[in-house]
Amino acid sequence: MPYRSGYSLMLFGTRAATLGIVLSMMIVAPDAAFPQAASPPPSLGVQSPAQQPVPAQPEPQQIEPPAAPREENPGLINEIGKLLEKSKTLLPSLKSPSETLDDLNARAKGAGESLSNMAKPAIMVTGRAACAVAANGAPDCKAGADKLCQSKGYKEGKSLDTDAAEKCSPKAYIPGRKREPGDCKTENYVTRAVCQ
Repeated sequence: MPYRSGYSLMLFGTRAATLGIVLSMMIVAPDAAFPQAASPPPSLGVQSPAQQPVPAQPEPQQIEPPAAPREENPGLINEIGKLLEKSKTLLPSLKSPSETLDDLNARAKGAGESLSNMAKPAIMVTGRAACAVAANGAPDCKAGADKLCQSKGYKEGKSLDTDAAEKCSPKAYIPGRKREPGDCKTENYVTRAVCQ
């Protein structure tokens, strides 16, 4: 019998060690040890009301209370915040990148045209062309400069120098006759112009 009792002790020790290892594994990883333990034991078709699965109920949604209105804080940071909020309405809105590029292209085109106009050589011509009289009685020498430049084969011009002459009717030259206000008038002429 001593052999038998020693064998039982050894067998009991081995089983106790195995049980200890299994229990330590269950403590360390309870989800990995026996996943089937969470399910109810199999039944033979008849279930008691306590064993019937309960349908899953949706979790109640937590409703947040409406945010309470902020209390006004008369501090410096609050005042700066108010100023920034007001400035949004005062400042012009930003343009989209395509609108900005369109504006830049239009400006570049206008600048290019004015540069091309400046690049044309300007020619100075001399001659004599009468200035028209404007509605207010002053001489309009732009028309005279254009006329002078067109006589030389150019399109338009700007006057550089003018001359004035008095033109009188023959009555003003009669000896002994007193000169009247309508006998003579002053005529203006463009004598030098820049043409393009």
